[in-house]
Amino acid sequence: MNQTDLFEDVLTLPDPRGQADFDRLVGLDEYKARLVKETLLLVDPGQLRDWNKTHHRGELVAVQYFHSRPPLFLLAGDVGTGKTALARSFGNEVAKRARVRVELYALSLNTRGSGAVGEMTRLISGAFKQVREDVGKTRGGDGKAGRGIILLIDEADALAQSREAAQMHHEDRAGVNSLIRGVDDIAAERLPVAVVMCTNRLDAIDPAVRRRAAAVFEFSRPSREQRLHVLKDGLAGSGFTDRELSQLADATGEADGRTHGFTYSDLTQRLIPTLVLDAFPERAVTGARAIEIAKGLKPTPPFRELADTARHGAHHGR
Repeated sequence: MNQTDLFEDVLTLPDPRGQADFDRLVGLDEYKARLVKETLLLVDPGQLRDWNKTHHRGELVAVQYFHSRPPLFLLAGDVGTGKTALARSFGNEVAKRARVRVELYALSLNTRGSGAVGEMTRLISGAFKQVREDVGKTRGGDGKAGRGIILLIDEADALAQSREAAQMHHEDRAGVNSLIRGVDDIAAERLPVAVVMCTNRLDAIDPAVRRRAAAVFEFSRPSREQRLHVLKDGLAGSGFTDRELSQLADATGEADGRTHGFTYSDLTQRLIPTLVLDAFPERAVTGARAIEIAKGLKPTPPFRELADTARHGAHHGR
């Protein structure tokens, strides 16, 4: 079993494009700072010890709680709200601050296997084993690791679905057990590895997985202020007036009777590129046309609506 069987990609950080993606995530400052701090302390736990000496004469007992704490972080929320973008990019900031190489291992959903007995468990175990072997024993005398790894598990509910579900297959239960063991082993060995799980369905994640999470970050669609920030950034140089940008932010919100506004990805991957392509190559992008286009676009439905639609379609397809 090789790396390509287990991971969609392995990226070495820092990477200029990834850093730009991290910087563009607005309204998530608290989550960004927490993930960076947590991972910095996995790579270089001596920083916490030094902080304790400086500010508490080394007497703060609370720092001991970090020693065997599972390095697991759950990012949950609706589609297009920035979960995966943050998970894939925050390692750039860690690498820059810690001055070590950080690698992002994105677990492939192929780890679900074909359903053969024992295959899913074997694949998940293999992925964690590969991460442990690759990170190696690289800590120096000061406790600082020579490298760090972020293990990203996107669409985590596909691998960590609650074992309490009555219809859950035995093989899936075994896979969740293997996932939990993998996280526990990393914690026990105190490896410089952060396990980051992204999901649209936090309530579907196994309770034992959720209990192990050092933090759960819940993402929502961007507020009007956040949409305005994204639009100002993406349309810099267009010559749009503040009034036009404000109207564009309104048009991408809970408008026309909608109960939900545009997601981050709706803004950056659909709306703004559509404005450019609409004007190219004959004319410039204009505010009036941008507002018109925004009013004609529909935001991505909330995840539960998407799931309900899929179930409804499946029912009628029987």
